[in-house]
Amino acid sequence: MLAALVQPALAQGELTADIAAGQEKAYTCLGCHGVEHYVNVYPSYHVPRIAGQHAEYLAAALQAYRAGTRSHQTMQANAGLLSDQDIADISAWLASLANPSP
Repeated sequence: MLAALVQPALAQGELTADIAAGQEKAYTCLGCHGVEHYVNVYPSYHVPRIAGQHAEYLAAALQAYRAGTRSHQTMQANAGLLSDQDIADISAWLASLANPSP
């Protein structure tokens, strides 16, 4: 469902994602999403590992957090600092990674 929310510029390919730049920009993402079996303390929930997820899904999720239409305070704060290019780059890099076992 979120893939349908991808901003038209991303959906139409007007932005060219830079995987190397995405790796540099995503360093803060890995503090939670790169830790196996990570559980947030409050509220307590499993933090998903997002490596290997579809770039379109990741971009749509980040855009929804940035817009405030997807609820999570930490993700909204982080995504609120990202440009469309940042989102494209980060999403492309995360999508390029091997999907870890569940």
